[in-house]
Amino acid sequence: MHPRVSVVVTARDEGEAIITALSRIAEAVTLPFEVLVVCDSEQDTTVPWVEKYAREDSRARLVINRYGRGPARAIRAGFDAATADVVVVTMADGCDDPQQIDQLTRLVERGVVVAAASRYSKGGQQVGGPLVKGLMSRAAGASLRVLARVGTWDPTNSFKAYDRRFVQEVGIDSDKGFEVGLELVAKARRLRRPVAEQPTIWLDRTFGVSHFKIAKWLPAYLRWYRFAFGARLSVEEMHKLLGTDREN
Repeated sequence: MHPRVSVVVTARDEGEAIITALSRIAEAVTLPFEVLVVCDSEQDTTVPWVEKYAREDSRARLVINRYGRGPARAIRAGFDAATADVVVVTMADGCDDPQQIDQLTRLVERGVVVAAASRYSKGGQQVGGPLVKGLMSRAAGASLRVLARVGTWDPTNSFKAYDRRFVQEVGIDSDKGFEVGLELVAKARRLRRPVAEQPTIWLDRTFGVSHFKIAKWLPAYLRWYRFAFGARLSVEEMHKLLGTDREN
């Protein structure tokens, strides 16, 4: 059965723990789906465990990121390998609630180009995690929601569903960290495309080690934060403004 949603999971040295993440997705998602685990190299400790899992569940596939190391490039590789019209990006650390993949997918199928799982909207919650990172994320989300009207209180959360055709149209220009989610929300806002959100409960990871590097990736986040503000653009105007000037 052709999948209605492609679930892209970025992983780095998760080892056997990836089995838990994949099992939770398989248990929670009721729509026809495929799950693509993206690693930066064949030497990643996640690889043999994904291959083992895929032998038992054909909905799982391993994708090796050929664009260069880093989460942003891995997410781009996942989009390129996806076959469904809706793509959900989630992490391998178990922080996101896979039960919401169905709901996020249906929001995109109803016409939004980005459906965000929101920790900061009514009914959402963040449990654990670094205090400073959480405060910065919440402040950025509130200011973008109120001042730039981006359509979600949590634009920095990576757990989102996308219309794959929209992503192909606007492209992914991020090349560092997890700022892709903010980038695509900012692009949707400047193009005046619809964005929606679904409350989520985010739980800090209970296994593995976080690879989030706030100091290193902050300038990239600030770039897309600023970009969300401004007049409406056409796709061609947006590419020219960003220096891409191309059809993606």
